This record gives sequence, C-alpha cells and structure tokens, in this order.
Amino acid sequence: MARERNIMVSVFFILCFCFFLLFSVGCKFGNKEDPNNNDGNNGTDGHVSSDQWEELGPAPIENTSDTGRVSAIGVSAADPNLYYVGGADGGVWKSEDGGNSWTPLTDHLPSTAIGAIAVSPDNDRMVYAGSGEANFANHSRYGLGLYKTVDGGANWEVLAADIFSGRCFSRIVISPDNTDTLYASITHAGGLPSFDFNTAGARGHGGALSALGAWKSVDGGNTWNQMTNGLPGDLSATDLIMDPSDSSILYVAVGHVFGDSRNGIYKSIDGAANWSKLGGGLPDFDVGRIALAVAPTNPNRIYASIVRACDRTGAGASTLSVFRSDDGGLSWLSKYPSSIHSSYGWYLNVIAVSPSDPDIAFVGGLQLHKTANAGDSWTSVQGPQHVDFHALIFDAEGRLLSGNDGGVYRSTNMGASWTALNSGLGIVQFYAGISKDPDDPTIIYGGTQDNGTLKRNGNGKSNWTHILSGDGGCTGILPTNRSVVFAEYQGTGNLFKSVNYGSDFNRSNSGMDFRDPNCFLPPFAFNPDNDDMYYATNRFYKSTNSGASWTAISGDLTGGNGAAVRGFTIAPSNPSTIYAGTNDGRVLVSFDGGSSWETGLDGIPGWPRITRQLAVDYSDYLTAFLAVSYYNVDQVLRTRDGGNSWETLDYNLPDIPVNTVCLDPRYGPDVIYIGTDSGVYASRDGGRNWERYGEGLPNCPVNDMIVDTASDHLIAATQGRGMWMVDIE
Repeated sequence: MARERNIMVSVFFILCFCFFLLFSVGCKFGNKEDPNNNDGNNGTDGHVSSDQWEELGPAPIENTSDTGRVSAIGVSAADPNLYYVGGADGGVWKSEDGGNSWTPLTDHLPSTAIGAIAVSPDNDRMVYAGSGEANFANHSRYGLGLYKTVDGGANWEVLAADIFSGRCFSRIVISPDNTDTLYASITHAGGLPSFDFNTAGARGHGGALSALGAWKSVDGGNTWNQMTNGLPGDLSATDLIMDPSDSSILYVAVGHVFGDSRNGIYKSIDGAANWSKLGGGLPDFDVGRIALAVAPTNPNRIYASIVRACDRTGAGASTLSVFRSDDGGLSWLSKYPSSIHSSYGWYLNVIAVSPSDPDIAFVGGLQLHKTANAGDSWTSVQGPQHVDFHALIFDAEGRLLSGNDGGVYRSTNMGASWTALNSGLGIVQFYAGISKDPDDPTIIYGGTQDNGTLKRNGNGKSNWTHILSGDGGCTGILPTNRSVVFAEYQGTGNLFKSVNYGSDFNRSNSGMDFRDPNCFLPPFAFNPDNDDMYYATNRFYKSTNSGASWTAISGDLTGGNGAAVRGFTIAPSNPSTIYAGTNDGRVLVSFDGGSSWETGLDGIPGWPRITRQLAVDYSDYLTAFLAVSYYNVDQVLRTRDGGNSWETLDYNLPDIPVNTVCLDPRYGPDVIYIGTDSGVYASRDGGRNWERYGEGLPNCPVNDMIVDTASDHLIAATQGRGMWMVDIE
C-alpha cells in the first residue's frame, strides 16, 4: 500500500507539473483579447514576437510629396498653426507647427477610419473625431463610435459606440453658445448595391443598417437623440451646418447616394427640434450626395453642391449643379451645372466659403473649383494638389486647407498656389499584392489607393517612389529575374511589365479581353517552379512567356452579374493546384493548372476588392487556409482535403474581420499569421489559440502580409497607415 501510495503521489506531482506547463502556455497564447486595444500579449517563443513593429512609410511619397487620403480637417479658432487631420483609415493626426510635422493620436483606438473632426471654438484642446469614413467607396470603412479628447489628444474617450458603430460620421458641429451641445450627421458605410453595402465598407457589422440621419447631444457627446421630427432617419445625412449668428438654426443635407425622393436640404430654426424640407428652386429628382456651406460674414448666404444619384454600379453621379441662396434657404439659384465631380460624386463632394468674403467659395470634386463672384463664374484651381477632394476649411489666419486623396495642402492666396503639408503624415492605403525583392530587403513594391504603385528602395519612411499611376494593385517580381517587375492599375488588361526594376513599364496584356468583369484590381501570380503567370478577371488567363502574351484557360468562374475573382494562390508544392476566391462568395479549387475548377465553398462574404485571403501549406497542397473579412462568421477556415471540407480556426479569436492569411515556409502549417481589421494576430498551434503579434502596430486594417525569410521579418501592408515590419525571432 505504501509503495502504491508513493506512486500515486509521484503521479499527482507529475500531473500538477504538466498542468502548470500547459497553463503557462495557455496564458501566453490562449488569452482572448479585446480587438479594440493595441496592447497585445508578449510572446517569447520564436514565432509570436514581443518586438516592436517598425513603420516603413511612406510618409510621404518621395517624388510626389503625396500621402494617403485625408477625409477630415479640424483647426483651432485661435492658433493658426494648430491643425487636426483625419486619415480615411489613418486615424487622427495633430500638427502644432502649421503642418510641418505631424503626430498620430489615435492609433490605439478601436477604428482608424475617420469621417469628421470638430474642434471646440473656445478650447482647441477639446476635439471630437467621428469614426467611420463617409465617402461611400468600398474601402470607406465603418466606424466604432465617437472619440473625444479634452487635452489635445493625449487621452481619449470612446463615446456612443453602442449608438453609432457600423456607420460613419460625415460632420460634427459644436454649438458656440454651449459647447456641450453637439450635432452630428450619420451615413452608412461604403459600398455599392451591386455588392450589397453591408458586405463592403461595413463588413457586415451588426450596426451597419441602424439609424442614420441627424443626431443631437446636450452632454458633450455622452448621450444622443436622433432628430426625426420632419427629417428622415433612415437615409444618410451627408452634411450639416449651423448658422454662425444663431446656433438654433441648422441645415442638414440628406443625400442618400443612390437616390431617394426624400433627398434634399432640411432646415431647423429651433435647435433641431423640428425640420422642414427646403424648395424654392432646389431639385426634387435625381438628387444624390449634397454638400453645404454657409458664409461666416453673411449667414443668409448658403451654397449647396448637389450631385446626381448613382446607379447600382456607382456610375452617373455627375454634377447636378452648385446652388446659392441669399435668404437663408427660402429660394435658390442654380449657379454652376458644369462637370466638377466626373461620374462619381458620391465619393467626393465638399464646399467651403471664405471667412471674409461671402462671394468667394470653393467646391471640391475631382478637381477644385473657385468662384469670386458668388457663383456667376467659376475657374478650375490649378496647383500641385492631388485629385479627389474630401475636406476644405480655413484656418485661423484665413489660409485654405484642402484634404484629398494625396493628403493635406495649404494655400495662402486663395488657391493661386499651394504647399504640401504631408511630411511625416503616414496614412497611405495599400492594397493586397505587395512583393519584396529576393536579394535586397530594403526593396518592396506595393499598390496603393489612388497613389499608384510605389517602390521602396532604402531604409527610412521617405524612400518610396511613385513608379506607376492610377490605383495601384498587385505587384510581382519574376522568380527567375529580379529586374523584371509587374504592376497594374484598375481595370481589366491594365497590367504592365518593367525589365529594369520598375524604372519604365510597358503594357503586358496581349490576348486579354478588356470587356471581362474585374474586381477593380485583378489579381495575378507566378508559378513558383517557372516563369508561367496567371491573371484573373471573371476567368483565368495564363502566360508562358513572362507576360508577352496571354491565353484564356477557363470560363466564367462566378455567378455572373459582373462578379470576378478577387484573389488566388498557387500551391508551392504542386503548382497545378490553385485556390481562388470570387467577390460573389465562391471559393474554388483547380488541380489542373486552372483549366477546370471545383467549388469548395459558396456564400462566403467579404470585401469585393482585391484580397490575399488564401494561403496554402508549403509542403501539402491539400491544406489551405481562408480569411473571411466579415463580422459574426467563421473568419479563419482550413481545409486538409483540397477544399472538400473546411473547419473553423476561430477559437479565441475576437469577432473581427480577417483580411489576409500568411504562412512561413520554414515552419509547418501550425504557425499562422492573419491580418485583421485591427492589426495582426498569430497562432503557433494551428489556430487553437491566437494573440496579437508584436507591439506598436496601429489598430488599422491589414490587407496583406509577406514573410521575408532572408531577413526574418514579417511585413504588413495596411489600409491607411502605410507599411510596417516586425522581427520574427
């Protein structure tokens, strides 16, 4: 009995020791994290790093002085050098020296998508930032509440997340008579009906289809009431202004971009308690997005820029007219029906009036236009600015600031000349499809939103050059010759080849049918065994001569209606095996190099643009991983039988959209990296436990990742905060 008892005691202590080890590992790798904080758990294992992420830039692009899209600007009423800007998905930044330098303030907050900024008129340390970018593109992402600081951005509160999450702020107005009284206009997140906007910019967030319109708070943003007495509450409110001489008079633009008979301009004269729709010459048909501005020196002078409603594809949203009222909105004159907004005014429509002269106004669309005679004539404002305007505001000295797809610019002479203020402002939006030179770790290629294809050539955040125009998409380096680089811009057939490291490009599209539907930026990839290339529209093309010519090798792989392949990957151990995803929710597998396909999954939601949502085990072509960029679904999936069956790997992963999945070729499929809408997570046990990877990466969407085995780095491309790198220990 004593011997048996001793054995039992020994076994007990052994079990306790094993439990302790398991518990320690579980504490390190098994804690479920809140995706809205950026602290992360520190891993000491070789694959879950405790190292700091390093910002690679660009900030700005060296040969253009541009950075990413600025969607909102706030200025101090007293200090002409104090600015706050909001990146479309880059968070809030602050400059105290007139834009010469910038500091990010909100990288740790739940969302980096910013739609509106308001600075208190009597205290420029009190700032409100409305999250969610109200520009309606597929990449105009949802918000997660209202941010407030009372100390100039050192500390922030997140307010009303339960009310506004899943939607976007288009404007915040603070009453000068009582700064606890706020007004906000709210829109849905981006996306077109052809893709169902709930699956695009909103990513299926539970609040995506909740109340819109105008809202009021009387306690500094803590609680809110929707304004619905005479005002639609189920349509996007695209702008909101206050009479500068009477805070009880407000105007709201209801500008549902797809059109609605209730679209128009509404006015309240009793502090938003009651509203009436204005007429008097305003259009009542084919009205889309509306922008408003009131003249500070003549409150009865109001300008309204109105674009047409867009169709299901996003086309048709051209300028309807710029209207002017001289009697507080009772009557209106059409003053400029010429084209300002191209065909996509749902994305870009903003207006501002000079603080000293009510006859001087600026309207931003594709370009910036100016009137000096109250709209009787207009001129195009030239300068070094980027196209696509989203924010216009005058600072405390009367200088005009503009925010566009290339950052923030300032004019000291009413638009005659401009200066870029983008030094250090790292808000570039990368798409999926980045690539790295196999021999030089400082050379990286990546496509960006409206800033073309960029090449990094050297250390630092400014060693990026613009090498191809348009919206940059996939990039790639020929496996057998690193001097041969491929890049693209939006649309079928806009693929280009360089034979000198990206210095010059020529088209590489012979044999492609340019009428093929595409996912805006068609994906392409190389066979890892040779120089064969694949390119995907709604079908697959193949080139066996390094892009000199192309042949269609498949039929339409989608359900039609303009759908296309949004991403694919080739199995490294068996290049005849290709996994592909379409933007109408299909996951497909080919085992014969793309000629025939089997459906592995259907009904998979996500982003309709280009993605890198698939990864294949480096040694087993039947094992593949799928990232799903959507809320409240299985967000990481794995197949071990070539797509016949799939299992979820979510386990303790927070409910957060997953945009990309990445493997390290030096390790087995148990080591997984994923890029989410809130940074990078990693698992070392096949997805059973997840934790944040590294420290210091902003809470922004990660659209792509690659492992650089030569330098032991994980490189992440973000939508709104440029590119980042961290050590793999």
